[in-house]
Amino acid sequence: MRLQVKGKNVEVSDSIRDYAEEKLGKLERLLADPTQVELELAVEKNPAIADSHVAEATVWTKGPTLRAREAAPDARASIDQLAEKLERQVIRYRDKRRRRGPARGSNGSHPEVIPVVPDEEEPVIVKTKQFAVKPMTPEEAVLQLELIGHDFFVFRNSESNEVNVVYRRRDSNFGLIEPQ
Repeated sequence: MRLQVKGKNVEVSDSIRDYAEEKLGKLERLLADPTQVELELAVEKNPAIADSHVAEATVWTKGPTLRAREAAPDARASIDQLAEKLERQVIRYRDKRRRRGPARGSNGSHPEVIPVVPDEEEPVIVKTKQFAVKPMTPEEAVLQLELIGHDFFVFRNSESNEVNVVYRRRDSNFGLIEPQ
């Protein structure tokens, strides 16, 4: 497993890097295929935020792309919480996969765009993400959506070869958006 640790507003020390490798290394025994893990550690500069140490991770596998974000009063606690959350996601994925059977080529990621409206009238794009749009069925996309814990998921429909979106509805069901 390749682990890349980055810092945002914080210098990542060797001891924190070793701690992250130890904690996230446990995922390797749960995942059969080789993985790449990107961990970003950040410190919120707002003194009103008690849980100012944030850990975000993205885990790429041959199957799903897992994401998690946790905040805590110190870096080690945020890494602990993050590792536990990712372990739960891996176990949930493995259980669903056993019940449904193996997915065909399900790998994709989810863009995270957080709009921020400044004091001006026009909104500004503050973050841009790029991701591979892998062909999969809508059912596989719903599985990905549940794994990453977001409200929507963009994917290429393997049947129509069009870009589609699945989303979580307020009634806890899912919707599918297809272009005309």
